[in-house]
Parts: sequence; C-alpha cells; structure tokens
Amino acid sequence: MKLELPRLGHQVTVCPDGLTAVAAIEKNHYDCAIVDLDMPGLNGIEVIAKAKEISPETEAVVLTGKSSLDTAIAALRHGAFDYLTKPCKLVELEALLRRVANKRELTQKCRALQRRVQRLEGTPKLIGETASMHRVRQLIQKVAPTLSTVLILGETGTGKELVARAVHEQSTRVTMPFVAINCGALPEHLIESELFGHRRGSFTGADEHRVGLFEVAHGGTLFLDEIGELPKSMQSKLLRVLESGEIRRVGENKAIHVDVRIVCATHRDLQTMVTEGGFREDLMYRINTFEIELPPLRNRISDIRILAEHLLRRFRPAARPGEALITDAAIEALASHVWPGNVRELANVIEHATILCEDGPVTEQDLPAHFNRRQLIGPAQANAGPQTLKEIELNAIYNAVERHNGNKPKAADELGISLKTLYNKLNQTAMPKSA
Repeated sequence: MKLELPRLGHQVTVCPDGLTAVAAIEKNHYDCAIVDLDMPGLNGIEVIAKAKEISPETEAVVLTGKSSLDTAIAALRHGAFDYLTKPCKLVELEALLRRVANKRELTQKCRALQRRVQRLEGTPKLIGETASMHRVRQLIQKVAPTLSTVLILGETGTGKELVARAVHEQSTRVTMPFVAINCGALPEHLIESELFGHRRGSFTGADEHRVGLFEVAHGGTLFLDEIGELPKSMQSKLLRVLESGEIRRVGENKAIHVDVRIVCATHRDLQTMVTEGGFREDLMYRINTFEIELPPLRNRISDIRILAEHLLRRFRPAARPGEALITDAAIEALASHVWPGNVRELANVIEHATILCEDGPVTEQDLPAHFNRRQLIGPAQANAGPQTLKEIELNAIYNAVERHNGNKPKAADELGISLKTLYNKLNQTAMPKSA
C-alpha cells in the first residue's frame, strides 16, 4: 500500500500499531484509516472507536482474515465503512477508496446545499414575545446541548417541527442529519420498514435493500411527529430500540447499532391514551424525559402582528425594511379569529392575502372571505340572511372548537365526525380555492 497507493494519487501514512495510528489522527486529517484487527497496544475496533471520537469524518476500513469475519462485522457495527479480507487485491482496495471519496464528495455537496438553504430560509426562528414563547425558547436552550429525549406537545399547526429543528440546531449534533417522519401519515404495514429498513425479498414489494430512517439519522436527530398515532405493535419495537440503541431491519436477525437522538411530538393527550389502553405507559415515560408545550395561537393573540409581518417578509423577500406590510384593520380582523389551525392556518391566510394585495400593504379585504363575514355566528347574526351549506358547516365547526377552548378531539365528538374529518374541513376553510 505504501508503494502502490501513491501512484494512484493517494497520500499514505503507515503506522506500526494502533497507538501510533491514534496519535497520527490527532495531528492530521485523514479521509480513510485502513485498520488491521489484531494489533499490539490497541486492537482494530478500539482504534476505530478512538478515530470516530477524534475525527468523525474519517472513514475506517477493516483488514481481516477469512476466519475473523464475525469480528469484521462487529467492526461495521462500531462505525467501520467496510472491510477487506487478506490478502486483498489492489483493484479491490482502489475501488473501495473510490467509494470513500464519492461518499465524502456527496457529504460535502449535501452540507453546501444545507448551508445554501439555511442562508435562504434563515435559522429556525420561534416568533413571539409572549411569556409562553419566551419560556419555550428557554427550555430549548437548556435541553438542546444534552442527549435527553424531548417530547413536544401542542395542537396541530403550532410549530412542533420548528421546535424540534431548533433543538437540533442548538445541539452538538447540528452538523449531522435531522430526519423527520410523521407517524400518522404512513400505512401501518410500512412503518417498520421506514424506521428500521428491510432486506430485499423480506416481504411482497421489497425489491431492493432499504436503509431505515434510524440509520439515515445516525449521529443526528430523528423527529417522530404525531407519536400518538403509532400503532401499538410498533410502540413495543420502538421502546426496545430506545432502550438498546439497536435496530433490526425487516427480514434480518442481526442487530445494528445506531446513535440517534429522539425528539417526539404529539397533539394528543398521551396520559389519557395510556388510561384507555391506546399507548404504552413505559414508552410514554421513556420519551417524556423532557417536555416542551407549545401554546395555541388563540392564547397569544398579541403575537399576531409580528407573526403576520414575519410571514409577509418571507412571502415578499424584496420588501424594504420599515415598509408597512399590513394595515391595522387587517390585524384587528386576524386577532378576532379563533385560529383552529394555529400558525399553519395563519401562514395560509397570509399567503392568500399576499397574492391578492400585490404590491401594497395587506388590507382586511385581502383576507379570505370568511374573515369579512365575521366567521363566528352569534345570536345577532342568526337572522342576518340566508347562508350556504358550506358557511353553516364552517360556523358550526368554529363554534364547536371555541366552546371546547380549542380542544379539537372534543369538538369532533360533539359534531359527530372523526378528528381527521375535522382537520380536513379546517384545512379547506383556511385556504379557500380562490387562493
């Protein structure tokens, strides 16, 4: 290797033992460390562990005899990139080093793209000056540098994923992946494959090997949104992973070690679900190490103006500093709304208004039609004139949500519809088709 690899364009450092190799990695940066397993001082797996601590971006390749394949596989579980059996051919070694170089190039491109996106979108910001939002930011600052599991509570549309991203951005894992998955958006039979991966042929439709999101998030943060929607059968498997730090791909028996920080979120009352048998109590305690609760928008109406202006500047990047973006009358109309869809609904409303108002400041007339009709029907409005069926339905939904102080499950029960149907109706009314 010392003679041949430089001819292929590589710079090579040869170390007689593991301790010397670790010392070299501390002084210089290496793209790849080719490590024998049996060495004096430190064995190969110990060298890989030390190298990952000192230089996480250095890939490790294990050299092993055919009789030590089990040890080589153990090295892979400890973070090795691949292994070669001795004696290895130069063409095999060069192909493997090319794969290391390709991975490094893709990683650099990905990080450059992430930096570009971050410059365009900015660092995740939690907008709001109310005491409740200050409290949320304080909790994020305290928990982010730790390795604790975080549970984010709040109604749909309050910004739970934004909080999860803020936890990741302020943690020591910021340079590693942030992976988000909505547990309620996947069919039950695909959730295990999505989270843990599968091997080819393990079930009908598994035409190729698939890496699960736990492996994709290795070294970073995995955000499990709507954890309350996770099927009971998957809850026990997730609990085992959280306790052992190991996953098993569907169709495989061997465990794979993963280093992932878990952040969960839900709009549901997990304690009630535990009482009713819909959620495992031991899993609830496992994910609820540190709790952050987001207030609904109706409880921080004083933040409406700064939220609206922030969203307007996002939709109008060319707006001049200090330029009036929205009228007081429009803010008053927004402040009188119940906001069942919270900040997500506000974003839809502001985007709708931005399209209508073109260049000038947003006025009350630019808001969706139901704002101008004063969305909540009261006794004085009962005889105001004929209403369409859609308007009656909208008023009934908003009144039910208001009566239950924003508790959508209770509102859905009162209306005799499913929670999913209620959310669909709210989403439809938050962004009319005319937008």
